[in-house]
Amino acid sequence: MSSIKAFNRWDVESVKVDDPGLQSYITLQPRIVPKTGARYAGSKFHKSKTFIVERLINKIMVPGHKGKKHFRTSFHMTGKAETAYDIVEETFRHIEKTTKENPIKVFVKALENAAQREEIITIEYGGARYPKAVECSPQRRVDLALKHMAQGAYHRTFNTKKSIVNSLADEIISAYRLSNASNAIAKKLEIERQADSSR
Repeated sequence: MSSIKAFNRWDVESVKVDDPGLQSYITLQPRIVPKTGARYAGSKFHKSKTFIVERLINKIMVPGHKGKKHFRTSFHMTGKAETAYDIVEETFRHIEKTTKENPIKVFVKALENAAQREEIITIEYGGARYPKAVECSPQRRVDLALKHMAQGAYHRTFNTKKSIVNSLADEIISAYRLSNASNAIAKKLEIERQADSSR
């Protein structure tokens, strides 16, 4: 019996997560249609058991929000799962055509590259506020990387003729190649630089 492929097209068995901290949080259990309809929502940690491509689709379904404000409208996404599904499938086809590699492998590596290890919190001491560097939990690392990828893609399409498919593909490929052109990589480096200076 042949194994299930993502979107009935791409093999996931050969894809490996190299970062040991993220291995339990990037799930590579493929589905032909990666949409569970939040049937996993029994516990707050169970999202990590969801196929990672479905989590990307869920992030793409959030149209333009940044910091609880409608910061950038997407014009492409109105919260419909089918639209987000089509965007991600077309993006993966574009990545395959550009890199000549398995797009799931490219996406997972991009996610590992973009997952920040530290972040900044503010502590109050004697009436004054100080930034303090703290380690980022593995689940939050994946959440933030996905969020920054989606926001970076929508940011590129805002007020331009560039499609969300091309923008998201560029974002993922740039993160895969550790390029600063990726919003997620730029954000990670900026936060880690700030964390370094506030020790």
